[in-house]
Amino acid sequence: MADYTNFTVETDADGIALVTWDSPGRSMNVFTEEVMDELDKIVDQVVTDDAVKGVVITSGKKDFSGGADLTMLKRMTAEFARLEKSDKAKAVQFLFENAGRMNGLFRKIETCGKPWVSAINGTCMGGAFELSLACHGRVASDADHVKMALPEVKVGLFPGAGGTQRVPRLANTQEALQMLTSGQNLSPKKAKGMNLIHEIAPADRLVEAAKRMIADGLKPVAPWDEKGFKLPGGPVYSAAGANLWPPAIAILRRETYGNYPAATAILKCVYEGLLVPFDTALRIEQRYFTEILQTTEAAMMIRSLFISLQELNKGARRPEGVPDTKFRKIGVLGAGFMGAGIGFVTAKAGIPVVLLDRDMESAEKGKAHSAGLMDAAIKKGRATDEDKEKLLSLITPTVDYADLEGCDLVIEAVFEDSEVKKSATEKSEAVLKSSAIFASNTSTIPITGLAKNSKRPKNFIGIHFFSPVDKMMLVEIILGKKTGDTALAVAIDYVRAIKKTPIVVNDTRGFYVNRCVLRYMAESYQMLIEGVPAPMIENAAKQAGMPVGPLALTDETAIDLAQKIMKQTIRDMGEKAVDPEQFKLINTMVDDHGRHGRKNGKGFYDYPAKPAKKHLWPGLKDLYPQKKPEDVDVEELKQRFLVTIALEAARVMEEKIVTDPREADVGSILAFGFAPYTGGALSYIDGMGLEKFLKLARHLQKRYGPQFKAPKLLSDMEKKGETFYDRFDPYAKEQKKAA
Repeated sequence: MADYTNFTVETDADGIALVTWDSPGRSMNVFTEEVMDELDKIVDQVVTDDAVKGVVITSGKKDFSGGADLTMLKRMTAEFARLEKSDKAKAVQFLFENAGRMNGLFRKIETCGKPWVSAINGTCMGGAFELSLACHGRVASDADHVKMALPEVKVGLFPGAGGTQRVPRLANTQEALQMLTSGQNLSPKKAKGMNLIHEIAPADRLVEAAKRMIADGLKPVAPWDEKGFKLPGGPVYSAAGANLWPPAIAILRRETYGNYPAATAILKCVYEGLLVPFDTALRIEQRYFTEILQTTEAAMMIRSLFISLQELNKGARRPEGVPDTKFRKIGVLGAGFMGAGIGFVTAKAGIPVVLLDRDMESAEKGKAHSAGLMDAAIKKGRATDEDKEKLLSLITPTVDYADLEGCDLVIEAVFEDSEVKKSATEKSEAVLKSSAIFASNTSTIPITGLAKNSKRPKNFIGIHFFSPVDKMMLVEIILGKKTGDTALAVAIDYVRAIKKTPIVVNDTRGFYVNRCVLRYMAESYQMLIEGVPAPMIENAAKQAGMPVGPLALTDETAIDLAQKIMKQTIRDMGEKAVDPEQFKLINTMVDDHGRHGRKNGKGFYDYPAKPAKKHLWPGLKDLYPQKKPEDVDVEELKQRFLVTIALEAARVMEEKIVTDPREADVGSILAFGFAPYTGGALSYIDGMGLEKFLKLARHLQKRYGPQFKAPKLLSDMEKKGETFYDRFDPYAKEQKKAA
């Protein structure tokens, strides 16, 4: 056998070739051009070698494979864009041929005449699972970390290497559609139940089980290549099909509002593909995949939700030259809901944590929060009693600041009061080593001001979590004017250690995320004042791609908190800083009607006892004269929500509060769910194009007010033909260094 860079091939005495995938220099195997070239050669060699009776393919790493390297797709689409400038037809043909490369390789394996078995030893995603589906047998390890999925829809694509055709030919059509359109992870048990794998084997006998399948006479023919094959879910044109397809289309529309072209393409691929022979079905899939690759949604989602997200998670903004931090002990001040959540995620990362509060009862209650979260995980089968015991052993509740001694990092999450925070800072620094970092979880008070309470402002930083801490994946790291590189590096190391995504923000009122969220909420208040019916406001926001309506979001964060923020803003910046009509609305809700939000069961919504569901408060329609629904332009409502947030993100970039567009985009999606199909708040502008966006903003400004006034930065960028990723190129330093 030939030597390969990414594979080893060993044939045993029974004539079974074990192909082990272990790409050098990578923590996980991924499909690259080189990997596909080598796999193609391996297929040719095992087919022509009479001594080889069958092939088992597995991984030499902990996981099987993460699928295709999406940077490969990025290169492909970049070449498409270059070709398109001179010859559109040639460019599309290039894309079509390249989109079918992996599909052709997998079909070659499937029809090579010798049995292939995939021995899935760990995470098996995307193209790697499609490779497995093309094998004649599939065995998965019973190890806890094993999961399989076709998650491409989450980055604006769909399984384009046979996934949309093999899955519904193996599984029930309804389950297949649900899996493909959601990108859900499958456990080995779930995958076997769907008929997507054949066996589950002990981890140490996985390859043995795979080889046994071949020795037992595994046929080297896929089910759909055999005469008389019948679809497990029944034909499209059948009673079963008539009951499935109309609801499936309606459900997808309800879930996506037509914002995700890839999800729609999946339904088309499956529907059309199941009507024709398999090879024709693969061509249909290839055609749709080529079409989706050309969409703005795919380009923006791949950039933000795959490439940028990975880069930020790997510490793209970490200062160079600062040694990595190995956390031995972390302190959390305040054991309330936020502090308890911070304590939980810290302990979950295996780091000992001291949870300090003013009395032992409060500190113990904070630890009990972690116990409750673990109990819920155990109930769902995601954790064991041993996991719970181990995690709780890492949390030490206390009232004594002396217990902070030896902490590498202390995170303050006490009451949002400058004096309380001042006291906590001073008491902590009295026992901390000089190199320790002190961080505040404040959401409203500027870090530079809080750092004045510290004797070592270089070591003072903001680490702003979002609620609930255990579920929200974003953390804002806020730099004060005197914050040093070491503090920033330690903060990023900590956020990465707890497996969340860090974005770096310079100091300002509301930082980045809250500034955008407050614009979202404010626009909904404005709509209420205009007489737009509340249901239309909430539904328009969801149709625009937001996961939660702005009125529901205000309830979750508390209407009386919105009132406090408005009052504080007026005190700090004057009455003109807050819209008087909006202030009046919030005061009416809180002071006249006692509606504080979800926390007291009364807000923009009513929250009846379970099992009844929340519903909009009927009294909202009595606050202002109501417009007739037919007089409201729903499309314009959707635009108002997206544009007001995008404009605020642009202002934040203009003010140099955020300096990296990757952080603005990823932050807007992870923090408050800014329409993921756009790629984020700045990519929404870039994707639309500045000329079109500015025209829309001017139209909205004329009709609805100064909140839609575009910052000078945008008109300057339009004149120069720039995008945000041109103007604020996050890779400029790397390119300069390489040069």
